[in-house]
Amino acid sequence: MGVTTSKAGAASRTSTPSTSTPTTADYDVTRVRALYPALADGWVYLDGAAGTQVPRAVIEAESAAYAAGIGNHGGAFAASRRSDALTAAARTAVADLVGAPSSRGVVLGPSSTALTYGAARTLSRTWRRGDEIVLTRLDHDANVRPWVQAAGAAGVTVRWADPDIETLDLPADAVIDLLSPRTRLVAVTAASNVVGTRPDIPAIADATHAIGSLLYVDGVHATPHGPIDVAALGADFWTTSAYKWSGPHVAALIADPDLLAGLRPDKLDPVPDVVPDKFELGTPPFAQHAGITAAVEHLAALAPGSAMSGPRREQILTSMAAVQAHEAGLLRRMLDGLAQFPHVHRIGRPSRQAPTVWFRVDGYPPAAVAQHCALARVNVWSGHNYAWELAGLLGIRDDGSAVRAGMSCYTDGADVDRLLEAIGDLRPTR
Repeated sequence: MGVTTSKAGAASRTSTPSTSTPTTADYDVTRVRALYPALADGWVYLDGAAGTQVPRAVIEAESAAYAAGIGNHGGAFAASRRSDALTAAARTAVADLVGAPSSRGVVLGPSSTALTYGAARTLSRTWRRGDEIVLTRLDHDANVRPWVQAAGAAGVTVRWADPDIETLDLPADAVIDLLSPRTRLVAVTAASNVVGTRPDIPAIADATHAIGSLLYVDGVHATPHGPIDVAALGADFWTTSAYKWSGPHVAALIADPDLLAGLRPDKLDPVPDVVPDKFELGTPPFAQHAGITAAVEHLAALAPGSAMSGPRREQILTSMAAVQAHEAGLLRRMLDGLAQFPHVHRIGRPSRQAPTVWFRVDGYPPAAVAQHCALARVNVWSGHNYAWELAGLLGIRDDGSAVRAGMSCYTDGADVDRLLEAIGDLRPTR
C-alpha cells in the first residue's frame, strides 16, 4: 500500500497503492460478465463512464432490503434498526473501497454533483474577498461550476490551470504555479472522464497543503479503474459515484471526520450537529445503501483468489489491481485499432490514462458516429460529456465535441473489436 503521510506531505507518497503486479491471466472476464444479467442482451456496453451495468448481487441486495422491511432512521422497531445497519454498512464499505481513514468521514448523497454543490456552499462561507481558488479546464463540470458560482457569490478570484493542448496531460506545475498565500481551495480531477488523464495528485496535494489550503478531488472516474488510497493521495475531499462502479445511483463524499466536524453546512434544525449526518439532506434511500455494500463486495471478489487475501480492504486492493491490468490491455487494443484508421483522430495522448478514449471521425458528426455504433449494437456516447471547459478549450464544444468509448471491469476483447468493426464501416469521405 502507499505510504500515508501527514497533510504537510512527504515526497515518498505514491499516486496509487502498490500491490503485486497482476497480469491479464489473473482476471477471468468471462466469469465476471456472467455476474451481470444485462450483458446477456448482446449489446456492447462501452458507456461505463456514464454509468455501469449492475451485477446480480446488487439487484438481489436491494430487493432483499425491501422484502425484509425498512423504516426511517432512529426508531425503536426492527425495520428502523435494519435501515440504520444498512447505512452504517454502506459507509464502511465505501471507506474500505477508497482507503478512507474512518467510515464517519463518508457522507452519502444522491450524486457527486449534489455533494460538491453542498461542499462549495459550505466551504465558501469561510472565504473572503481577495481570496483565490484554483480550478482546471480538464475537469467534469461537476467539479467546476459549483466552485465558480460559489466564488462569484463570495467575491473570490478563480485561477485556471490548463492541460497541455496536445497531450491533454495536466502537469502538476500547471496547478502549483497558480498557488499563492490567498489560495483557499484547489479542485482537480483524479482522472478525466473523457480523455482519461490522471494528474499527479500527490504532488498537487503536497504543494496545496504547504500553503495551508484544501484539496478537493473528483474521484468519480478514477475509483472504478484501479486501487485507490485517499490518504496516500493526499486528498482532503474525495468524491465517488457508486453507479460508476457497478452500484446504485448514490454517491459519497469522503473526508477526515475532524475536518468535516469543523464545517457548518445548511441543515434542518432538528438534525444533530454530528458527522456525517449533518451533511445529508432528507431521508436516504436505504435499499440503495444495501446496494452500495453489495457492489463493494462484488468489486472485492472480481479477481481470482482476492476473497482469500484477508480483510475486505486487502481484497479490494488485489481485485482492483487486477481490474486495472485487464483494462490497460483493452485500452491498448482499442488505441492500436483506432490508429489503423487514418480518418479517426484520438483527442489527447496523456502519459497516464484511465481506460477511456475520446475521438473524432473525419466527415461524420460525433452524434452520427454514436448513432451508427448503436445500429451495430455498440453503446458509446457523443458530445462534451460535461467536460465543458475542456471541450471549449479545444474548440469542439459547438460542433458536437467527440465520441467517447470506455472500458469497464466487464469489458472484453470482443467488445473492443466490435467497436473497431463499427468504426471501420465508416468510410473516409472526400
